[in-house]
Amino acid sequence: MTTDVDLLTHAPAPTTVNGILRPSRHPVFVVVIAVLGAALVTATGLVLRAHHLDQALSHALNQLHTGAIGVAAGFAYTAIGPMPAIVLTVIVTGVIWAVTRRLPVAAAFAGVVAVTWLSSDVVKIFVHRVRPDGHLLTYPFTPAQLDASYPSGHVVFVTTFVIALGFVLRGSRWMPVWIVAGTLAVLGIALAVAIDGVHYPTDAVASMLWGVTVTPGVRVVVADLLMPRVPFLRV
Repeated sequence: MTTDVDLLTHAPAPTTVNGILRPSRHPVFVVVIAVLGAALVTATGLVLRAHHLDQALSHALNQLHTGAIGVAAGFAYTAIGPMPAIVLTVIVTGVIWAVTRRLPVAAAFAGVVAVTWLSSDVVKIFVHRVRPDGHLLTYPFTPAQLDASYPSGHVVFVTTFVIALGFVLRGSRWMPVWIVAGTLAVLGIALAVAIDGVHYPTDAVASMLWGVTVTPGVRVVVADLLMPRVPFLRV
């Protein structure tokens, strides 16, 4: 005969909620920070559009585009272009789904990356800061990039990707390793776009700020507010 003690003893262990689906303790605060971060990035961009305060630094960093540094910077910019970034996100989303066996975790990761990254294009179009003048650079990038410069889509993507995957790995033994690797990846792509001369240094800094402030807010909207309303994406 099964007793209450037996039921308690053999009760299944509660399912652990993955870090990216764990509800924020202060959702309003996180969203407000995201809005303020986006506003600050946009306002700063309008100032920088009229005053290229870091033009001299941009030229100085471009001087480093020689030898192995130049090859690495050029490769980084090409490897994290829009299409490779989309492919990478799809692959990692699939891996997350396969490893966790939870569609909501994979969907949350993909949604956070996509919304944070693509929304920065609205600022790029609105601010419309021109890229560094290739005629003034020692090592101009080929082919010349004709779209707006601020913020850097490459840096926004890498920063957002690192933070979103950090949410997925939160609490796991891989988190400390990912913090180090992710930080190096963000700093590396930020330096690469400046050394290549395709972005001003302030473009890269603003892009990192966008990723750091906006990504957590997007996670709240996507994972805490929207996904629970979709039956097959509920935790």
